[in-house]
Amino acid sequence: MGDSRGGCCPPMDLFRSEPMQLVQLIIPMESARLTVAYLGDLGLLQFKDLNSEKSPFQRTYAGQIKKCGEMARTLRFFKEQMLKAGLSPSATSVAQTDIDVDDLEVKLGELEAELIEMNANGEKLQRSYNELVEYKIVLKKAGDFFPSAQQSATAQRREMESNQMGEESIETPLLQEQETSTDLSKQVKLGFITGLVPRGKSMVFERILFRATRGNLFLKQVPIEAPVTDPVSGEKMEKNVFTVFYSGERAKNKILKICDAFGANRYPFSEDRGKQAVMISEVSGKISDLKSTIDAGKLHQDHLLRTIGDQFEQWNLKVKKEKLIHHTLNMLSLDVTKKCLVAEAWSPVFAKKQIQEALQRASVDSNSQVGAILQVLHTRELPPTYFRTNKFTAAFQEIVDAYGVAKYQEANPGVYTIVTFPFLFAVMFGDWGHGICLLLATLILIVREKKLSSQKLGDITEMTFGGRYVILMMSLFSIYAGFVYNECFSVALDLFGPSAYACRDLSCRDAYSIGLIKVRNTYPFGVDPAWHGSRTELPFLNSLKMKMSILLGVAQMNLGIILSYCNATFFGNCLNIWFQFIPQMIFLNSLFGYLSLLIILKWFTGSQADLYHIMIYMFLSPTDELGDNQLFQGQKTVQHVLLLLALVSVPWMLLPKPFLLKRQHENRQRGQSCTPVQVTDDTLHSEANHSHGHGHGHEEFEFGEVFVHQLIHTIEFVLGAVSNTASYLRLWALSLAHSQLSIVFYEKVLLLAWGYDNIVILVVGIIIFIFATVGVLLIMETLSAFLHALRLHWVEFQNKFYEGDGYKFYSFSFALIHDEGD
Repeated sequence: MGDSRGGCCPPMDLFRSEPMQLVQLIIPMESARLTVAYLGDLGLLQFKDLNSEKSPFQRTYAGQIKKCGEMARTLRFFKEQMLKAGLSPSATSVAQTDIDVDDLEVKLGELEAELIEMNANGEKLQRSYNELVEYKIVLKKAGDFFPSAQQSATAQRREMESNQMGEESIETPLLQEQETSTDLSKQVKLGFITGLVPRGKSMVFERILFRATRGNLFLKQVPIEAPVTDPVSGEKMEKNVFTVFYSGERAKNKILKICDAFGANRYPFSEDRGKQAVMISEVSGKISDLKSTIDAGKLHQDHLLRTIGDQFEQWNLKVKKEKLIHHTLNMLSLDVTKKCLVAEAWSPVFAKKQIQEALQRASVDSNSQVGAILQVLHTRELPPTYFRTNKFTAAFQEIVDAYGVAKYQEANPGVYTIVTFPFLFAVMFGDWGHGICLLLATLILIVREKKLSSQKLGDITEMTFGGRYVILMMSLFSIYAGFVYNECFSVALDLFGPSAYACRDLSCRDAYSIGLIKVRNTYPFGVDPAWHGSRTELPFLNSLKMKMSILLGVAQMNLGIILSYCNATFFGNCLNIWFQFIPQMIFLNSLFGYLSLLIILKWFTGSQADLYHIMIYMFLSPTDELGDNQLFQGQKTVQHVLLLLALVSVPWMLLPKPFLLKRQHENRQRGQSCTPVQVTDDTLHSEANHSHGHGHGHEEFEFGEVFVHQLIHTIEFVLGAVSNTASYLRLWALSLAHSQLSIVFYEKVLLLAWGYDNIVILVVGIIIFIFATVGVLLIMETLSAFLHALRLHWVEFQNKFYEGDGYKFYSFSFALIHDEGD
């Protein structure tokens, strides 16, 4: 872990990850738990797993983790019960002394048993209540069936007497056959069954009953006006009261089985009107008593759940902390005496004093006779990457980390991204009217950030809220770019004074530039409003935005190459300075740096030179005369020199480095090298791979592999310099598309509706314009410009210097518990 610094770069605290150290902790067993707890509060250590060869069940504290898991299950059960009762855990728990884990386990078990018993009793009482409610309905409805049933039975008996000599057939009901074969003076006693059946099944229920008994029954149904709660399922459903009259035990058994199959609840019933009244009275009394009992039980249950809710967050946090503590303790190894635990962890160098204070405080609070020991280990293992961020810079750092985590102390693109990312977005999105809309939406998120950060948000909302400061910067830069473009919802305004141009006559109104004459001083800021609203707008802004895209692209790519130099000087890699940074700068600026210079000169001189012609014939016919395309004296000679430098820089990148690496390797093998080994990317990866007990020995050097790697790197840069410069033209394309879409919505929707002398059409046009602006320009175009800016940073900018093959510093911290879901 070298501390060498290059003088060319800004301070390391801002642009490089924190210096890290590998520390070893020797902790006595009696203070181990409290020590880890204090280190979790500190949150500046990333522990290494020293028991990776053991399964989770073979580790020392597996029993404690299982116990914490069981308590977590109990707390989830409590939360489910609170949500079912319409309650929620209190955000601020009642203050109480820190409860012991064992006491908490006992208390949670007692509360769970009590709550389960309450639920079981409540379900039994509720089922009895629902049965009595249904029974009362049956008693009221079924009493009306019997008079009509008696009349139907009398009519049926008279019909059978008149047809007792009729011909018997297979279709004759069995009940009728039995009655006609016996003495008519003997009366047959009919049985009956009453109950409720779901209304959706009533028709099928009736059909199956008739088929099963071959019509030897009388069924009467009546619907219930309001849905009732089913005692079995506990769900509200519509039902019918039914009464089935039958004859014989066989028919009765069939009917009972069919009732069970259809979920029809049966209830006892008496034919006697007096008994029916008594039963209704008794059932009503029982319903009233059960209702009082159920209400009292619910009050008691609510009181218990509220008591649990007051302490729920504190208990939940306690259980999560205990589980995390013992999970960390399982990563520690026992020393040979089995009296101490040994830990290895990465920590920032600045945290050493704070860690020592936490260890000392844990020893005192645990009454340990022996204090914990902290010592720094020297290692060649690649440390994790740790950047100290705040709520403003965290989102920008996440943009970089999504591409790849920076290697340890590699130059951090996140610092530059804070400015360059929203700026490139604004170049594509530039419209200060749209920027203000985006700013207002972002300010709502920022003003309410304290409330929103404590809520559970949806995926898209949470992602938008997390990037609120990125969107804030994007909106501010968009307002600035909109002032430069002089565009507010595609309309040019005279904000900084009148236009410098005026029409000489009416014929210039729709011309490109013919007829426009300069009558005032140059417009002080941004694009002159005279260039908007006419056919002059398209070619002028096209040329401006296209050339500006090339200038921005070349500037950012040069920044990337400069940062590669910063990395090389920081790690002391002279080979990368001489054979990567210098030839890359020469090649890029001999071609595209020269093009940028020509663009600026053309703007200052007002020349009509054709830059396409200059760049193409610089390669195809370098000896031809420039003619009207000459912008300065000696331009032809300068082009010859630049072309020669560009051609020389390619073999400069390709050939020397592999041979020098081979020579360095041979010198190390013979032990003749007195200079420090240069830390290249390849050697750094080699050290990381050999740090796990293999040493550095005599590693092999494959010259062919190194040469091919350098060849690929050279070809990638040469072709990438061309393709990346062309890729920056997306800034021009997206800006033009955004501007033209704004013009379409403004002219073809808003102005078109304004032209009609109709208030309805005007209101409809305004509504369509608002929805189109929000949906297309403020949402879809924002997302499109965001993704293109992301691409330019990940590919065109970061590939010049950024390895992104490190691993992130994940500290053992209790603060992360609050960000986790259940």
